[in-house]
Amino acid sequence: MSRILKYRELLLVAIIIVLIAAFSYRAPGYASPKSLANIFNDTSILIILALGQMAVIMTKSIDLSVAANLSFTGMAVAMLNAAYPGIPLPLLILTALAIGAILGAINGFMVWKIGIPAIVATLGTLTIYRGTAFVLSGGAWVNQTQMTPVFLNTPRMPVLGLPLLGWTAILVIAIVSVVFTRTIFGRSLYASGGNPTAALYAGVDVGRTKFFAFVLSGALAGLCGYLWVSRYAVAYVDIAAGFELDTVAACVIGGISTLGGIGSVGGAVLGALFLGVIKNALPVINISPFWQMAISGLVIIIAVLFNARQERRKGRLILRDAAKRRPSRIEAPVEGAAA
Repeated sequence: MSRILKYRELLLVAIIIVLIAAFSYRAPGYASPKSLANIFNDTSILIILALGQMAVIMTKSIDLSVAANLSFTGMAVAMLNAAYPGIPLPLLILTALAIGAILGAINGFMVWKIGIPAIVATLGTLTIYRGTAFVLSGGAWVNQTQMTPVFLNTPRMPVLGLPLLGWTAILVIAIVSVVFTRTIFGRSLYASGGNPTAALYAGVDVGRTKFFAFVLSGALAGLCGYLWVSRYAVAYVDIAAGFELDTVAACVIGGISTLGGIGSVGGAVLGALFLGVIKNALPVINISPFWQMAISGLVIIIAVLFNARQERRKGRLILRDAAKRRPSRIEAPVEGAAA
C-alpha cells in the first residue's frame, strides 16, 4: 500500500510540474519563484482544510460543514476584533481554534453517540452554522475599516519571501504529519477506517476516534476562519461557500480513500496544490469560469476512477478455498473399527 501511495504522490508531482510548464508557456512568468510562492500562499487555506477533512475521511466519514464552520468562526473573531480591538491577536487565534473545535465536536458527538450518518449530520450543521453566522451578524458585513491592522496584516507579513499564511500551512502540515504517523491517535485513524472490526478487537475505540477526527477538522476550520477573514479583509455569511467540496476533491485527488484507512498527508497536500494550480492558471489563460468548474469536476471524476482501480484487490474467498480443500465425500468407517 505504501508503494501505491508513493507512486500516486510522484505521479501528482509530475502532473503539477507539467501543468506549471504548460501554463507558463501560455503566460510567461507563471513559473517564476514569486508566482509559485503566490500559488502556494493562495492554496494554503485549502491545504489546511484538506488535512482536517482527511482525518475524517480516514474514518469512513465526511465533514460537509467545514466551510460553514470557517464562515461562523471567521465572523465571530472578526466581530470580536471590531468590538474589542484591544484583545491580543494570539488570544483571538486561540478563540478561533476553540470555536472551530466545539463546532467539530458537535458533529462528532452526533456521529459517535447518536449514530447519525456523518453525511447527514454535517449536511444539517452546514445549514445551522451558516444560519447562526447570519443571526450573529444580523446579515451585516465586517469590513477592513472595522478590523485592526494587526488582525489583518499579520498573515500577510512576508518572511523569507513567503507570507506568514503560507508558513502557517507548512507548520500545520508538519504537525499533522507527526500526529498521523507517530501517535496513537494517528494509528487509530488508519485502523478505524481500514478495518473497524479488527480495530475494536485491538482495543481501538472507533467511535471515539471518529469524534476526535471531527474535533481536529473543526479546529483547523476555525483557524482557517481567521486566516480567510484576514487574507481577504472582509467577513460575511457566505464566505467560502462551496469550499467543503474543494476539500473533499483535494483528498480524493491526493489518493485518500473514501472507504477509509488509506491515504497520506503528502497526498492531501498535493491534491490541494493540484487544485490550486488549476484554479490560479485557468483565469490567467482566459478560460471561462464555467469551463473552470467543468474541468475541476472532470478531474475529480478521473481521480475517483483512479482510486477505485488502485483499491481493487484480487483477494481470495476463504470459505470457497476451504471448501476445495475439504474431502468431497465422507468415507464410511472401516468394518470392525472401534466405535
